[in-house]
Amino acid sequence: MADAVVLLLFLVLSHSLSCSSSPTTSVPVVRAAVDAEHEYTFVAISSLKPKAACTGHRVSPPHGHQNATWLRLSLSHGPCSPPSSHRRKGPSLAELLRQDELRVQNIQMTLLSAGDDDNAADDEKVKKRPAKSTTTAMEHGPVVDVNVGSASSISTSRIDPMATGGGGRRRRSMPGTVQTMMVDTASDVPWVQCHPPPTGGSRFFDPTRSPTYAPFPCGSPACARLGPYGNGCINGQCQYRVTYPDGSSTLGTYSSDLLTITRTTAVRSFQFGCSQAEQGLSQASSSSSGTMSLGGGPESLVSQTAATHGNAFSYCVPPTPSDAGFFVLGKPPSSRTRTFVATPMLRLTQAPTLYRVLLRGITVAGQRLNVPATVFAAGSVMDSRTAITRLPPTAYQALRAAFRSRMGAYRLAPPKGSLDTCYDFTGVMVVRVPRVALVFDRNAAVELDASGILLDDCLAFAPNGDDRAPGIIGNVQQQTIEVLYDVGGRSVGFRRGAC
Repeated sequence: MADAVVLLLFLVLSHSLSCSSSPTTSVPVVRAAVDAEHEYTFVAISSLKPKAACTGHRVSPPHGHQNATWLRLSLSHGPCSPPSSHRRKGPSLAELLRQDELRVQNIQMTLLSAGDDDNAADDEKVKKRPAKSTTTAMEHGPVVDVNVGSASSISTSRIDPMATGGGGRRRRSMPGTVQTMMVDTASDVPWVQCHPPPTGGSRFFDPTRSPTYAPFPCGSPACARLGPYGNGCINGQCQYRVTYPDGSSTLGTYSSDLLTITRTTAVRSFQFGCSQAEQGLSQASSSSSGTMSLGGGPESLVSQTAATHGNAFSYCVPPTPSDAGFFVLGKPPSSRTRTFVATPMLRLTQAPTLYRVLLRGITVAGQRLNVPATVFAAGSVMDSRTAITRLPPTAYQALRAAFRSRMGAYRLAPPKGSLDTCYDFTGVMVVRVPRVALVFDRNAAVELDASGILLDDCLAFAPNGDDRAPGIIGNVQQQTIEVLYDVGGRSVGFRRGAC
């Protein structure tokens, strides 16, 4: 409410100044104000900062319908996140950007290894090989709560901090153990932690307590389908190993059990990794107890539920950790798909995990940047866990120049890591920010929310090493936008102002 009052006072003052102009200049002033409304957005600085308490949903979310299941989603380490997550301190901006860069490098290397950049010289590919990480993992991103196993719940209810309107409400218990899972569109094998964390706590899945738990035998079809994720056998049980884009990994027994998503939706014989060891995953600061993998491989949740949920899913990442978003497994009804703008989904046989789109251009304050479409030819990966969008250097330099020229009223501040266009908003209550839109193939123009333009008072974009490297659309730019992955229909949709 305070944010809205500040913004309202600012607009009223602006209007009164316009009205005080002489009659001979009033028409041009009004016309200029209308033009500015289409080119700029006025943002209360406080609206970009998280609150101490969860404020719930800013917009009524699209609840579940036939063949679709709805879940609340939050950013980890915030007041709206599950208790096991928000009690832990999140990574600093410097650490988040460092982890982000490791993930970006590995995603790009995956595409290069798949032959997405056959013209690059061998020494160029070696230079782009990611640095190895053995001590860190992506500790920030969108999370959801699900239940794994069929054991009776220890408690009869718990407080859900993400209830609409904040404050929380009691959530009825479901069978199994509550697991806070990272939503990851760039991995295939879902997994949960199956051993007690070294720091204590009970948020892990104990397979001995679930009568429906079953490890896959080594010769089973499910084990054979693991392909590169297979890790041999132990005592006749199929083993898996997954290495993540930041260099961390998880290994254990490939298994099946009941996955309860909501009180009315469950996945029987859900296939997942029962992790017995994690390397590079800091359990002391990790905000989740596993990963809900949604990549294009056969092991992912979206592939396992394709027959019942239409091989589609969507999510909306909230603008701050004190706001709530949502996750939907399934495709929205046709009446709602018309509210999306859509672009083709690009897939590579050699890298089926990743979902790509083709960026065609960028607009700043309504003006298309003078960047040739060929600059974006490498495509861009849609990723739910990379934070900052990566652009070809040519495109980034044009974006930065256009943004700086329209933010000349504000003092520049020193760079913050890979974020090189930062501002000192000391004493500023409302900022006039130029509107930024990403234009994808088939003229799918997606205007970004202000929270997707500024991060910690900096322009929330970064350049790739060169124009040939594939771009990545990060979750900061996706904030408040429902992103629909229609895997079966091979399209990606965007709906603004969804959360």
